[in-house]
Amino acid sequence: MSEAEESQTVAIASAPQRDIPVDWEALEDAFENNAPEVHSYLHLGTGEVLRVVDGIADPEMHARIASDSEYVRVEPVSSREQYRWMERFIPMVENEELKQKLMRAIDGKGAFRRFKDVLMGYIQEREQWFVFRSERLRVFMEAWLAAHAFKPVPRPAYTPEVPPVKPTPVPPSQDQLALRRGRGLETLRKQLRDVAENLGGRDLEKVIAFAEFVKARRASRSFGIRAENGGTESEIDEIVGTPAAPEVEDDLAGG
Repeated sequence: MSEAEESQTVAIASAPQRDIPVDWEALEDAFENNAPEVHSYLHLGTGEVLRVVDGIADPEMHARIASDSEYVRVEPVSSREQYRWMERFIPMVENEELKQKLMRAIDGKGAFRRFKDVLMGYIQEREQWFVFRSERLRVFMEAWLAAHAFKPVPRPAYTPEVPPVKPTPVPPSQDQLALRRGRGLETLRKQLRDVAENLGGRDLEKVIAFAEFVKARRASRSFGIRAENGGTESEIDEIVGTPAAPEVEDDLAGG
């Protein structure tokens, strides 16, 4: 280790610990992926892991990340160390046939792919391998965090915002509806009186004739309803009443 690296290590070790929210699953993926074109960064404020892939990401992305002190580069576990994990796992396998297959699989180039392919047919041993590898990764992650004076803390749980519940409008009661109708009728009658006070005799006759016409039309509608429902002749005569005079109807039609 060079003097610069030693001084940097001493400075990190003597620095006060900083609480870092950690997404363990994302950080585990970053430590496992050691492809040369993949670069992972941990954000110290949120605990999120940013992955930058050469040839896909913006070429200036590395420079922007380097200028942000909240990002720290994640050094993945080397291929050599991950190969040792496979070597240590194979003796733990009880199935002798599988053990021989795994030993042959890790011999030569492409060992990682062949090792995974062999385990695909053995569900129980495959799950055991995942647990074993996850434990090894956890040891490396904790050592890396400690070396940088980072204290892992749980990430705050995301709580979606719940929109406020709008109160269900209460329909008005029959008494309230009757009161509103009564107030509406009184207002209309007052407006009619105000208008009538400013009209001359001839105009008042027209207004009265029109009112009689509306009254007769309403009565004819009631007559139809009563007739359909089997109303008596006396009831029908009472509703219809006396029709408007011809001269009044002509006056209404002619204005």
